[in-house]
Amino acid sequence: MSSQSVHPTNSARPSPGDPPGSTEPASGRSNGLLLLGLSLGYFMVMLDTTVVTVALPAIGEDLSGSLSGLQWVSNGYTLTFAALLLTAGALSDRYGGRKVFLTGLWLFAAFSGVSAVAGSMGALIALRALLGVAGALLLPTSLAIIAHAYTDPPARARAMGTWAAISGTALAAGPLVGGVLTDVLGWQSIFLLNVPVALVSIAITMKHAPASPPKPSKGVDLPGQVAAVLALAGLTYALIESQPEGWGSPQVLGGFAVFVVAGALFLFAERREETETHAPMLPMSMFLNRTLSAGLFAGLLVNFGLSGVLFILSLFFQEAHGYSAFTAGLAFLPLTLPTAFNPIFTGRLVGRIGARKPAIAGFLLMGAGVLIQSTATSDSTLSLVVMCVGLAILGFGVSFAIPPLMTAVVGSVAKEQSGIASGALNSARQTGAVLGVAVLGAVIGGATSVASGTRVALVVAGVVLLAGAGVVAACIGRAARTDV
Repeated sequence: MSSQSVHPTNSARPSPGDPPGSTEPASGRSNGLLLLGLSLGYFMVMLDTTVVTVALPAIGEDLSGSLSGLQWVSNGYTLTFAALLLTAGALSDRYGGRKVFLTGLWLFAAFSGVSAVAGSMGALIALRALLGVAGALLLPTSLAIIAHAYTDPPARARAMGTWAAISGTALAAGPLVGGVLTDVLGWQSIFLLNVPVALVSIAITMKHAPASPPKPSKGVDLPGQVAAVLALAGLTYALIESQPEGWGSPQVLGGFAVFVVAGALFLFAERREETETHAPMLPMSMFLNRTLSAGLFAGLLVNFGLSGVLFILSLFFQEAHGYSAFTAGLAFLPLTLPTAFNPIFTGRLVGRIGARKPAIAGFLLMGAGVLIQSTATSDSTLSLVVMCVGLAILGFGVSFAIPPLMTAVVGSVAKEQSGIASGALNSARQTGAVLGVAVLGAVIGGATSVASGTRVALVVAGVVLLAGAGVVAACIGRAARTDV
């Protein structure tokens, strides 16, 4: 969601008894149905970030995919999703949240259906990238619709809390749902699942979502957007292809060159001042705020660890231990279950003592959990117990770290910049997910075995997460400039 303020519009039909010009849904039942429709769209987007994880070995076997190909299946979605989130918020402002949300739903349903019949790794990777584009359209626009539909601040806060809780549920359900569907119906079914969910969300949204006024005078930062996609794609390509091609290969060096050049162009584009035709999607002046800068970096580190560990452990469980996709999904439950219920407690804790201490605790727990797992890569019963303990600690760490980061980042900027700050944090987190899969996958690719590569990759992830605790301790919750 971008930083533009949200105002009701008369284009939605008020119910009898509503004040003139009201865009509030006609009744509490309509409110509930609208929230259900929006939450289904968000659930589908977040589910797709994890549901494919345990299906990767089956996809690789069926489509003759290499390790780098599986990394691209995972990262193709996350890369475009991360790179386009801020622009999607601007599009929501420009054309109206309802219209853009429905466009995203139709695209998500269509690309999901085609993904289920993909006959090659290249086709599937391309479709995953297109799914990321559609997913990016859904996240900020669903928030915009909630802001338009719930004009009462307490009701809006409750609605957004329910919407946000869907994220943890989707993350928890992803590996298990993916495992069940892959074992019973094949990996294609994880994409077909999106089609009916999207259609239900479309039907509800078309009937109950109020229209929001477009702002056609607001420009989209096309140069910055293109540069951001190229920079992230170039870096990801170089990291993923480093093992099969070698660090000194022309392909890898070319990827790094694209990253450097596109990154410089992105910085140049974002330093330009806002005009009627150009609005920087991430104004560089915001980074004078130390809390914001540190919060974005810490968000990147959270997802570097979480998504990277999910990727490498999925391969480890199924290739080193011989687990089925369903058993691998069950093995992830100690990690994913805390993310479904603990954020509620964390939110209350942050309200009482602030964001700094819970965020530090979250990173320390994440780092400790991952390092504990690195000692448990054998087939023994003791290793299995240690692995479950490590995963549970990691899960609690994730659920302690993310809510405080959101609170700190959004609270560190002026109200009119809260949308950009929130979108930037989501983009940073998804960028971290891309890098986690790329870097830790490269570590496994360069190892003599999956088990030894997993141990080293987990140590790398653990050290990165412990460094995140230092970033939070040094820069968040202390006196910092916030008047940017």
